[in-house]
Amino acid sequence: MSQYFESHPQIPQPRLIKHSVDIIRDGGVVVLPTDSSYAIACHLDDRSAVERIRRIRDLDKKHNFTMVCRDLSEISTYARVDNSAYRLLKAKTPGAYTFILRATATVPRRLQHPKRKTIGIRVPDHPVVTALLMELAQPLMSSTLILPGNEFPETEAFDIRDKLESQVDLIIDAGHCGVEFTTVVDLTETVPQLIRHGKGSSEGLV
Repeated sequence: MSQYFESHPQIPQPRLIKHSVDIIRDGGVVVLPTDSSYAIACHLDDRSAVERIRRIRDLDKKHNFTMVCRDLSEISTYARVDNSAYRLLKAKTPGAYTFILRATATVPRRLQHPKRKTIGIRVPDHPVVTALLMELAQPLMSSTLILPGNEFPETEAFDIRDKLESQVDLIIDAGHCGVEFTTVVDLTETVPQLIRHGKGSSEGLV
């Protein structure tokens, strides 16, 4: 049976944030709100929690998770960022964007694209996630919460509880989340490539 926390969407309660991070550090799988939709996440270094997420979402080994970071400075620890990429990241973070970047040696190989050695990274613009990341002091591994057979993400935490309360350790309810995906930009080449147009504006990307 999962725990269910109701968080203020703009001013998350510190006690709930601390308890949530304790659950993550203990190997928990957590459903959390973001600036685009609800996501399912776990500790960066927890292999078994990542595998649980794969089972919940029915994902194959080729699926690429997204590394959710606190800020731009944290990104540089896990991804190679040249000057042009840095300027774009600075302009677009935090926000509803996922950036594909070359992974550094810090990123476990199992979390990288098997051939390209890349990692998807984002800095969400949502107070609850920001507070979690600040308390945790390192990134989360995350995937949009799309359940098997569905086309769009889950939008209401109470619906998620009905469907997943026996499969996840914590659901953080911060109200309705949208169904728009992030805008995905590949920054591994000289010229940025728009891979998917989502919630984040494409203005200034390419």
